[in-house]
Amino acid sequence: MAYKDLQDFMAALEAKGQLKRVSVEVDPELEITEIADRVMRTPGGGPALLFEKVRGSAYPLLINAMGSEERMAMAFGAASLDEKAAEIEDLIAWAWKQLRGFNVFKAVPEALPKLPVALSLFPRRVARPKCQQVKDDAAGFDSLPVLKCWPLDGGRFLTLPLVCTRDPETGVQNVGMYRMQVYDDRTAGMHWHLHKDGAHFFQKYKARGERMPVAVALGCDPAVTYASTAPLPEGVWEMLFAGFLRGKPAEITKATLSDLDVPADAEFVLEGYVDPDEVRVEGPFGDHTGFYSLEDEYPVFHLQRITRRKDPVYPATIVGIPPKEDCWMAKATERLFLPLLKQLCPEIVDLSMPLEGVFHNCVIVSIKKRFPGQARKVMNFMWGMGQMMYTKLIVVVDDDVKPSDVSTVAWRAFNNIDARRDLVFSDGPLDALDHSSPMPRYGTRLGIDATRKGPDEGHTRPWPSPLAMDESVKALVDGRWDLYGL
Repeated sequence: MAYKDLQDFMAALEAKGQLKRVSVEVDPELEITEIADRVMRTPGGGPALLFEKVRGSAYPLLINAMGSEERMAMAFGAASLDEKAAEIEDLIAWAWKQLRGFNVFKAVPEALPKLPVALSLFPRRVARPKCQQVKDDAAGFDSLPVLKCWPLDGGRFLTLPLVCTRDPETGVQNVGMYRMQVYDDRTAGMHWHLHKDGAHFFQKYKARGERMPVAVALGCDPAVTYASTAPLPEGVWEMLFAGFLRGKPAEITKATLSDLDVPADAEFVLEGYVDPDEVRVEGPFGDHTGFYSLEDEYPVFHLQRITRRKDPVYPATIVGIPPKEDCWMAKATERLFLPLLKQLCPEIVDLSMPLEGVFHNCVIVSIKKRFPGQARKVMNFMWGMGQMMYTKLIVVVDDDVKPSDVSTVAWRAFNNIDARRDLVFSDGPLDALDHSSPMPRYGTRLGIDATRKGPDEGHTRPWPSPLAMDESVKALVDGRWDLYGL
């Protein structure tokens, strides 16, 4: 099912006992973070929280709405993330089949069941959108319940903003999620990294000497919010992917001060511009790495108008030492993009991005190994795949190991490697938030080949078999277990 908007999703969560209301007044400075952090650390990620009375603002605040695997699957109208991934795998397999051997007489009948999926990709334009029920040129950032998350943060931050921009040369649009530090009632930092589409478009405006129109949507259908974080190929508009995830076209409308398209179902839309000649110090910020990201200079967003629903809900999240809500969004990325990786690199069986790796720092991948050096081939493939270039550590194991079983992965890695032979160092780009590399945004990544080795990889000694009991004995003991009195 596709949700009409964020509040429709909230109603579905509450009906399933997945949302808790907090009626006592709370402070957006630190108090909400401490409450949410405790809830997010409970088994399963805890419930979504709706703070109905936030000091200093008239609007309620929603946090942890996507803070569990179950709620991430609900966001896509699926029973599980793997169920949604299976839909993607089926679609990719069908498309690949058509490319390899196109036959019009077979392709047309087979394509008919795919037609609703294809149609869902194209956004639907809305003339009277919910996000423009109220237009307010007087209200600023101070009207919103913006969080100060951690004690050493440089200020208050928008933590779930969907930043809408357009390439001035091609007209290609982008929706990205970049944190925004509020400086005052009318300005905020725009924390887009060098490698992001928003920063790429900004450089084009700067070269032209023009102000860059920007619109920031707050509080959308959860599939739209997730899509803004997805590692899509450059030039693919996130609203297309959101439509696929929803199974129904995402709804868009024109902003009131520019020709930017914005999510029509948003709770708030902040309209304004970024001046190419203005930068300001942004940060520090308690980041998803579990450390404070350092101060740096970033462009400044100037707020000109807020449009909103009549009774909106303000969305927020917190990041920090895992687990947090963003870890479950990363888990969705892991499962949803696995089918594409498997199609491009067929030896891949499964992969896992442990929560402790905070998205990009660690990937464990299992492969069906057939030839020497194959683990290195997979490492280099992954480092060449978009945002996976940031991955600081890739561990490759054989296909009899489940990547999500970190204990077994560690056992194989600790026991299967010869350091000189099996450690791979690769210099390349790193995430801007990485604090360990000597230089910003560039450093050395590590690959560990924890697969079995044979003579074709220089290992002339016999490779031992792992311990395993006969299945017949296991079945015998299973059948007699009650007799043992254990």
